[in-house]
Amino acid sequence: MIIGAIAVCIPIVAIVTAHFQSQAKIKAAMLKDQLELERIKQQNFIMETEKMRLELQKMTLDQPKDEFKL
Repeated sequence: MIIGAIAVCIPIVAIVTAHFQSQAKIKAAMLKDQLELERIKQQNFIMETEKMRLELQKMTLDQPKDEFKL
């Protein structure tokens, strides 16, 4: 009787363990994707900030020309 119960428990433990391992792999992949997304967002922010800085610099350089025309 005890041997039969043990024989049934082993496959159940293996299934549960495989499930938890599968979940851990999925969570690790999600975390990796989230980190990549944050890296891309940071790059985008830096590029947009640099673009705005250059546009502002161009505006300040062009401003005296506009005032001279008036």
